[in-house]
Amino acid sequence: MINGVLNVYKEAGFTSHDVVAKLRGILKQKKIGHTGTLDPDAEGVLPVCLGNATKLCGMLTEKDKTYEAVLLLGQETDTQDISGKVLSTAPVTVEEEVVLEKIASFQGSYDQLPPMYSALKVNGKKLYELAREGKEVERKTRRVHLYEIKVPWIRLPEVCLNVTCSSGTYIRTLCHDIGEALHCHGCMKSLLRTRVSRFTLEESLRIPQIEEAVAKGELGTYLIPVDEMFTDCPKARMKEEGDRLVYNGNPFERSKAIFSPQEPEEGCNLRVYDSKNEFVGIYRYERGCYRPVKMFLT
Repeated sequence: MINGVLNVYKEAGFTSHDVVAKLRGILKQKKIGHTGTLDPDAEGVLPVCLGNATKLCGMLTEKDKTYEAVLLLGQETDTQDISGKVLSTAPVTVEEEVVLEKIASFQGSYDQLPPMYSALKVNGKKLYELAREGKEVERKTRRVHLYEIKVPWIRLPEVCLNVTCSSGTYIRTLCHDIGEALHCHGCMKSLLRTRVSRFTLEESLRIPQIEEAVAKGELGTYLIPVDEMFTDCPKARMKEEGDRLVYNGNPFERSKAIFSPQEPEEGCNLRVYDSKNEFVGIYRYERGCYRPVKMFLT
């Protein structure tokens, strides 16, 4: 089985699930998962986890992301992007300076109402399924954080946005909210995800490139090993007598391991390897010993 994380470029017209299905066919293995849904019309970085790396999916979904989007002012749609049904239009008479000022005001934290056309679930049913049935249900706002918003260009009624944001942020909804703040409506014309945590657009692979790498036996060149996702954590290598403990997912005392560069503080994560230097998993120091957080031993 192939284990690791692959930086895939998702092209427009494919769902994130489509990408996983294609990779299952190319790699001949079922244990594959993506790390956060991209809309079918959106493009860009989609980290895909293979084998035991699928345990990382939830962790990577929560990472910060960067997007390049084009905001189209002057119209509102039911999906908050141009693929949807136009609900209303308005003339765009606002000055560029006012647009820039209003966009800048969104930087930081704000409460965002998730769109009906989203994969969030209410009472076990996805919102987009309810929306397609013509139903709208009450949703709670969620606090999101926009670390940085840049405007590379503005050619009204279109505005290009570069947004670095927290997990859970809907760029479609941001475009809608900016349009409402400017009293002329707005929706998202295009979306490109350029970064998810350490994964960048420049290093992403399109499906045909992955097929070629597999045919040449070179896929390993592009795979990120699971433990490299935790290089910011200190490392512990077990002494031989401690191997049995971590193989069974048990806690261990500090005397059972050798630490580098030093022991972590209370509550901090630790990369743990067995005495043969094979990655075992992530542990955390709590209540006098190291306890398992997530095990990756093959």
